[in-house]
Amino acid sequence: MTNSNQNVSVTPMPPKSQSSGPKPGTPAYFRMARRKAVRMGLSPSSGEEAAKMLEERGFDVTRDRVTMLDTTAASQKPMPGGAAAPAQTPEQAPAVITEEQREADIKKIQKSIALRRKARFLLIALRLAIFVIFPTWLAGYYFYAVATPMYQVDSQMVIQKPDSGGSSAALGGLLGGGGLSNLEDSVIVQGYLGSREAMQRLDAENGFIAHFQQDFIDDIQRMGPEISMEAAYKKYEKYVQIGYDPTEGVIRMSVIALTPEKATEFSRALIVFAEQRVDQLAAPVRRDQLTVAQKNYDEAEQAVLDAADRVLELQQSAGVISPETDATGQMSIVNNLEALLDQRRLDLEEINRNEAPNQAQVRAIELDILGLTARIAERRAAMFTSNDASASLARVSGELSIARTNLEMRQMLLQQSLSSLETARIETNRQTRYLSLAVAPIPPDVPTHPKALENTLLALFLFFGVYIFLSLTVAILREQIGS
Repeated sequence: MTNSNQNVSVTPMPPKSQSSGPKPGTPAYFRMARRKAVRMGLSPSSGEEAAKMLEERGFDVTRDRVTMLDTTAASQKPMPGGAAAPAQTPEQAPAVITEEQREADIKKIQKSIALRRKARFLLIALRLAIFVIFPTWLAGYYFYAVATPMYQVDSQMVIQKPDSGGSSAALGGLLGGGGLSNLEDSVIVQGYLGSREAMQRLDAENGFIAHFQQDFIDDIQRMGPEISMEAAYKKYEKYVQIGYDPTEGVIRMSVIALTPEKATEFSRALIVFAEQRVDQLAAPVRRDQLTVAQKNYDEAEQAVLDAADRVLELQQSAGVISPETDATGQMSIVNNLEALLDQRRLDLEEINRNEAPNQAQVRAIELDILGLTARIAERRAAMFTSNDASASLARVSGELSIARTNLEMRQMLLQQSLSSLETARIETNRQTRYLSLAVAPIPPDVPTHPKALENTLLALFLFFGVYIFLSLTVAILREQIGS
């Protein structure tokens, strides 16, 4: 009968590339060989001896894997190459293993494997119970039995501007173009309601911090008696949530408090704060516009006075009130003189047609003609020619016309400045932005927080995810260290 230990062989693993394990002859290779030799029940004194013992048994250190059968039959495997085993005494000779003993050993190994699997399963269950189930139970117990019930009040608001009328058009679009758009106003209001300034005002006027310092609140949600402003602000961010939807232009606000009445009070107070801040957004612009309009009016009024003084100065220097009237009178005198000159010339021609004209009369008429001509030239020179002593009537008339045109233009600008000033005064006292409530804050009749089921499930997923992450990290580290 063939010895049954010859039927037991090492179970090789599928061939792998040499790159999957350490190279032969390296320290890592000898450490792996010694570790596998110890698992097989051998007692090598060094890594080199372990590698040699495994090679003698046909075991590849880097490719083959140690199994339970290898551990049982390692010491019984004959030497490779048909070499005879060392001579043994009858006391040292191994006993022959029968089929019944072999089956018993296999069952024993299978039972040991099953026990190991069961122990590993129990260990995993214990870890899940410690790191997942127990923390989730604690979280659920807190949400269902310990957490203080609270009430949430929701509201929605929108910022609007009045339609621009004729008064705004008279300002040249200053009020409409100088202000912020609704988007920017909404973002500013959102930032203000979520700021420390709003929290401090809410605490000063409505007792926000004192409301959450009451004794019946659970320890996690209660604010301490000596709480810092920064810690209180973190609680404020938790209990007051502000959001803005740019597509709809709506500001959404949720306020949480211990009672529905207090939550509604906090919500309405914050809405009042937002209305005041919205009204203050355009106040500096309106004040600046009023200042600019007043300055423009003062300058226009002074310009009218200066233009009127210029007209009066020209009238006084020229000695005329109306250049047009004086010009008409001067031209009338010149026309009469020219008519008289023409008549004297006719008289001269009539006397000269006689055969023996009277030279005395001719001389007298010629002197009259010369005098009239000089007088007409003098009159015309006074109207159109200036000298060092006085200016011509045409020059005075032109300067007065320009001065009067400038005066009329300044008067028109003064009227426009006065209209702009009155409009700016009206706009300064008028509200240019309005905060309208789309959804008013209504107190709920049942507690809305905590959401026990949702929070418990969230805690379960959170703890389970952390457990999976840590388990994978430990397994990877163990594999890296053991290779």
